[in-house]
Amino acid sequence: MTETLHIVGGGMAGSEAAWQAAQMGVSVVIHEMRPKVGTFAHKTGHLAEMVCSNSFRSDDDEQNAVGLLHWEMRAAGALIMEMADAHALPAGGALAVDREPFAESVTARLRAHPNIRVEGTEITSLPAEGKWIIATGPLTSGALAEAIAAETGQESLAFFDAIAPILYFDSIDMTKAWMQSRYDKGETEEERTAYLNCPMDRDQYEAFIDALLAAEKTEFKPGETAGYFDGCLPIEVMAERGRETLRHGPMKPVGLTNPHQPDVKAHAVVQLRRDNALGTLYNIVGFQTKMKYGAQKEVLRMIPGLEEARFARLGGIHRNTFINAPTLLDDQMRLHSRPNLRFAGQITGVEGYVESAAMGLLAGRMAAAEILGAPLASPPQETAMGALIHHITGGAEAKTFQPMNVNFGLFPPLDGVRGGRRGRKERYKGYTDRAKAAWQGWLGQTALAAE
Repeated sequence: MTETLHIVGGGMAGSEAAWQAAQMGVSVVIHEMRPKVGTFAHKTGHLAEMVCSNSFRSDDDEQNAVGLLHWEMRAAGALIMEMADAHALPAGGALAVDREPFAESVTARLRAHPNIRVEGTEITSLPAEGKWIIATGPLTSGALAEAIAAETGQESLAFFDAIAPILYFDSIDMTKAWMQSRYDKGETEEERTAYLNCPMDRDQYEAFIDALLAAEKTEFKPGETAGYFDGCLPIEVMAERGRETLRHGPMKPVGLTNPHQPDVKAHAVVQLRRDNALGTLYNIVGFQTKMKYGAQKEVLRMIPGLEEARFARLGGIHRNTFINAPTLLDDQMRLHSRPNLRFAGQITGVEGYVESAAMGLLAGRMAAAEILGAPLASPPQETAMGALIHHITGGAEAKTFQPMNVNFGLFPPLDGVRGGRRGRKERYKGYTDRAKAAWQGWLGQTALAAE
């Protein structure tokens, strides 16, 4: 009988790690403290619950690094991608997910697997024996975070993350708003109308910025510092960086035409994306916020079309923790000081649902292979997963290490030259073609090793 693999945390990374290891024939126990012990952001006890956006971002596997990561995960039989595809919502070129059925399906599949057991337990210390994967994500419980900090001999790094509001579709004034994906992107009419748009003229935008800057906001506790991840900045922080920042970010008006006033170019546009299959809920794209609840309602109802908005969930802010992975982990994602412990997911310093699940996939396979006596090498750096794991286990500068999404800047240069003379489209296609070939080769080698 093989050794049991224990996984702490049932988020994206923990769920995928459990699935991959169980599929390789290893017995797995998932230790998930929810719903007995809750967090600021989670609302259910489901595994793989989505707490911020419902988007897996771009699904373009030829011109986008995260789309390539989708492709690699699908090729590896990722449960997270299978369930995301099963519960996909129209979102133009992005992969948006109906979050509750998605999490319910992931939970059902994991609980039904003969090699997986789910225990509702909180792990508060680092186990000294056995094979473990710590995949507790950015909301690691206080006791375990303290144990990690004590073991690593340094304070846990931290940044603050924010959640975007979700509102009811039937409270939106469609005489002002309209449905359209930017540049009419999408192959079907449903995809070309996947986003809901609310236009602002210059005066409305300036008044909105004034209100945003003046609004009551969540205050940090003494000793806390507001180090945000740039990919998930609160809208107030963006506005503080300059009055035009939002117009060049989540409120950019390009590629959109208002059918109510086709000859009038909007000064800014707020976009909303469908949050469930029924189309009854919409989240405000890129509108993570640290405004207090009362202020949120007042300020967001200044947006044309949202004057009578009813909110299913208001936004919020919470503290995320992650380890300085380049100094603490080896290329197998094991803690140098305790090789029986692997880390996976956002706690390692990757950012995003897909990136977290991808690191769970690798940690699960590596741990299972080690248990089975056939250790796996890390995937080639030319692949999306290889680029990510290389970045977090030594490629990044430890002194300035911050959470990172997958991007082509993490990949080895084509032809040995960063950028080279190729155009961007040709270069990105070169990255993806090379990555797919390398990934298929690595999967073939891992299949042989598993036999």
